[in-house]
Amino acid sequence: MEQLEIFPLQSPCIGVCEVNNKGYCKGCLRSREERFNWQKMTQAQQQEVMRLCRDRKRRVEAARRKAREGAEPEQMPQPGWDF
Repeated sequence: MEQLEIFPLQSPCIGVCEVNNKGYCKGCLRSREERFNWQKMTQAQQQEVMRLCRDRKRRVEAARRKAREGAEPEQMPQPGWDF
């Protein structure tokens, strides 16, 4: 059974409105089609877009973490010299 929403979903737009290299908005992570058709979508469609945006955000954050970890030089332990 589908859960009914009492209030309409607000647009996830945060006013950044720049597109990344994959065609998603850098602010809300929606595609062009998702942004332009938001007002015409049913609540179920909007919820699906919100779910997709959460998944995209997780992937972006994971890629950033991986890049940050790769950029940090590994600390090699220095051998201890006992003189």
